[in-house]
Amino acid sequence: MDRIPVQRALISVSDRTGLAEFGHRLHAAGVEIVSSGGTASALREAGVPVTPIADITGSPEMLGGRVKTLHPAVHGGILADLGDASHVADLETHRIDPFELVVVNLYPFEATVAGDASPAEAIEQIDIGGPAMIRAAAKNHAWVAIVVSPGRYDEIAAAVESGGTTQALREDLAGEAFFRTVAYDAAIVNWFERNGADRLVLPMEKVSDLRYGENPHQLAAVYTRIGEEGWWLRAEQVQGKPMSFNNYADAEAAWRLVSDLPEGSAVILKHMNACGAATGSTAAEAFDRAWEGDPLAAFGGVVGLNRPLDGDTAAAIASRFVEVIVAPAITDEAREQLDGKKNLRILIAPPPSDDDLDVRSIDAGLLIQKHDAVTAATDEWESRGRAPTLQEIDDLSFAWVVAAHAKSNAIVLVRDGAAIGIGAGDQSRVGAAERALAKAGDRAAGSVCASDGFFPFRDGIDVLAAAGVTAVVEPGGSVRDAEVIEAANEAEMAIMFTHRRHFKH
Repeated sequence: MDRIPVQRALISVSDRTGLAEFGHRLHAAGVEIVSSGGTASALREAGVPVTPIADITGSPEMLGGRVKTLHPAVHGGILADLGDASHVADLETHRIDPFELVVVNLYPFEATVAGDASPAEAIEQIDIGGPAMIRAAAKNHAWVAIVVSPGRYDEIAAAVESGGTTQALREDLAGEAFFRTVAYDAAIVNWFERNGADRLVLPMEKVSDLRYGENPHQLAAVYTRIGEEGWWLRAEQVQGKPMSFNNYADAEAAWRLVSDLPEGSAVILKHMNACGAATGSTAAEAFDRAWEGDPLAAFGGVVGLNRPLDGDTAAAIASRFVEVIVAPAITDEAREQLDGKKNLRILIAPPPSDDDLDVRSIDAGLLIQKHDAVTAATDEWESRGRAPTLQEIDDLSFAWVVAAHAKSNAIVLVRDGAAIGIGAGDQSRVGAAERALAKAGDRAAGSVCASDGFFPFRDGIDVLAAAGVTAVVEPGGSVRDAEVIEAANEAEMAIMFTHRRHFKH
């Protein structure tokens, strides 16, 4: 039987959003509602008749409410296969009426542990009866509809009013229900493992399918971790085509980089590496300076701004080919300036979250590490030669942040608050230096350099010094640090050690 009329519903919820209206619609459709505790009280206060669950079980709630639905009169009514004569006979023998609808949402464990709850408070919010009812109803979805989200109430009420739930609807609800219990148990496991994760569960839910992945022959979708809301999920896309796989990857890299740079910065990324980054007195000036860092590579890039996208900046962008813009706000003038560029995606985004898990896949496994936090602060850096000037310090700090966000090996050249040469993803550090110098050209003279890892030999320093680079910042830690420092001192180049590496693979 595809459509099953709903005559009896069991409702037990902690989130009472929409409960009163839902209860009224079920009652008006002739559904008997069985409930307990706070849910029953809320329905009665709303004027919805309720049968107390204690009348069904013959047992009062006990253990402070820990036991109220764990009873054959409840689970028999949920789990009975009405197509099996023996099940029907058992119901008749034990005088149990079946449920065609079960509505349950769970104790707010996730919200509880997200605050300052004590371990005892957290434990008390681990639901037992709720997951048992959800799983029972989902298992028996051939006969029972299970609802775990208030967002489905209108749809379910409409189905009841139309004669009952369909098999397709019940299957969909069952899949959602099992995922809810998985996500709930994952939150509990991860809380127990909070002081050292030998076990980690990451439930993911699809946000949308993507047209394709990195390449047209690859299937792709974007997912979010349950309980987390990344900036991209909270962002507002104000114009442009749907985001692609590569757009998401580049926008994430651009937004994290520009968010770590001083206010008034702009960045341009291609393939998750910066090809331009700069500060300016206005957003438009910062964008123009970032674009001039490497105009050839910037073509078709993703732009990140940490100031509002205004009319002047929009005008500067409109004359170039850009795929995506991410900014904290947009003015009406900027909207008008860019309205004609229908393919340009514009995201108005909140700051990146403090999510600290960096997850990457390997064959049948995951590499998981804490997110690499980078700071522009220079107070703990160690000078190993000539003291840098204040301008050099500012530029070194800017270069250090950009280098930390570039693929290793990375060398970044900065002059007057603008990146003029970025060598990223090279197999050797001297190769990265040579690539950065080639992009900078004559502009390299008077610039400063940041290296995401130490210089293993003096050759990288010699190459930079020959081009007129005046200062360098690097982690230090090479067995040949003394030779590297000597090379810098010979060239009267300021050299700073951070004692912190920022590899990015």
